[in-house]
Amino acid sequence: MEFLVELGDRAERDLAAIYEYIHAESSEHAFEWFNGLEAAIFSLSNQPERGTRTCENPDLRQLLYGNKPHVYRVIYRIEKPRGTVLVVHIRHGARE
Repeated sequence: MEFLVELGDRAERDLAAIYEYIHAESSEHAFEWFNGLEAAIFSLSNQPERGTRTCENPDLRQLLYGNKPHVYRVIYRIEKPRGTVLVVHIRHGARE
C-alpha cells in the first residue's frame, strides 16, 4: 500500500528555515542536498515503517538524513486508517 505524505505546518516552516539556513538558493551543492532531503521525506510513501520509533514518543518515528555532523531528523506519524504519513517536525539531530 502506498501512503500519501503530508507536511504539517511546523514541518513546512522547518523546511523553509533549513532552505534559508543552508543558502540553497545560492549554492548548487546546498540545493542538491536540500532536494535529497525532500526526496527522502517523500520516499516515506513506500516504506513508512522503516524509520525507528522516537524515544520521546513511541507513536512517532524518525528518519535520519545527512552525514555527521549534519544529520537531520524527520519526525513523523503513520496514520494507517487515513493512508497517510504526517511529517510533524524536521530538525537538526544535535538539537534537544
